[in-house]
Amino acid sequence: MYDVVVVGAGPSGSAAARYCAEFGLKTLCIEEHGTIGHPVQCAGLISVAAFDACRIPTSCIVNRVQGARVYASDGSHLFFDAKETKGSVVDRGMLDRKMAEAAIQAGAELRLKTYVRGIHGTEIFTTGIRGSETVSARMVIAADGFRSKVARIHGMIRPPVLLGGLQAEILHEMDERYVDIYPHASNDFFGWIIPVGHRRARIGLCSEGNVKEKFSQFLATFQAPCTHFVCGAIPLGVMPHTYGKRTLFVGDAAGMVKPTSGGGIYMGVRSAKHAAVTAAKCIENDSFDDKILRQYEMQWRKDFGRELSIGFRIFELRRALSPQEIDKLIQTLQDPSIIDEIIQKGDIDHPSKLILTLVKKPAILNILRILFRAEVMKIMKD
Repeated sequence: MYDVVVVGAGPSGSAAARYCAEFGLKTLCIEEHGTIGHPVQCAGLISVAAFDACRIPTSCIVNRVQGARVYASDGSHLFFDAKETKGSVVDRGMLDRKMAEAAIQAGAELRLKTYVRGIHGTEIFTTGIRGSETVSARMVIAADGFRSKVARIHGMIRPPVLLGGLQAEILHEMDERYVDIYPHASNDFFGWIIPVGHRRARIGLCSEGNVKEKFSQFLATFQAPCTHFVCGAIPLGVMPHTYGKRTLFVGDAAGMVKPTSGGGIYMGVRSAKHAAVTAAKCIENDSFDDKILRQYEMQWRKDFGRELSIGFRIFELRRALSPQEIDKLIQTLQDPSIIDEIIQKGDIDHPSKLILTLVKKPAILNILRILFRAEVMKIMKD
């Protein structure tokens, strides 16, 4: 019998398997795909803190960025330059493989092309390259993404919002130090161009609906040859309970994605560590009821729950704005003192401090009050 079975070998799953193995737990990680890191379903831009949390070699990094340009629908733009590395553009497939290798080196076992088809108590029923099997485990950590078969098996309520995303790699000349953001490319999220290096960039967007049409229109404005397409989905809003029935849910499977940027690696890896700590306690005490499992949810909420809560409110405000209202906000943010504040206090992984500072500035507060007074007051109370 295994102590822990981790379902999914993306960054969250591999991190969970690695931590569990390092805690001395007999750990099995199962992955439905036949190759780690494929298919790619990520823009590949992560914060410095997120990359450090992955604990892998820097060979996965293909470019580093230090700022961003945010374009209004009229072509004017905001420019932020931190003059130091704020994010890393990674080879996402390589990152996933390196994290899986680290889990194996720590002592975890990995099985590819293996699907979970049912769970009953400590028995996990799988189908895959080894045929139909029953695996016994004292606990499960579900890291199987936004579609989470484990969540469906247990009848868990899923995250409330699902964004679809498309991205292409294109031949495009741009300053490799900066990411370009286009809010008007998607009426409820945004579009992006991320420099990869060697006159190449990744162009993409996310939205709740009509993703293909929006992406085609956005891509057409650059008239650049495409060399690679990827698609995926991003869950927003954490599921009501991230534990139950000897199972802990981490990363995308739980909806732990930053609603302001769509990034999930940082919180996925952080939640994986909290899950491994809780699993070790459960196994040490031979106790698996919801009272002890709840400690996991208490820990991740203490760590980054506030960021997810405030971020989801910001997402709801954003999707209520028209392109013209977005332009007004961008014009307001062009104040040099506000730009300096954003550069000094901006944190991709913990945006709430900056957001709460900005909404108290008279110029920003006035325009936000006009657009949605009640919601702004709720955010400020947090």
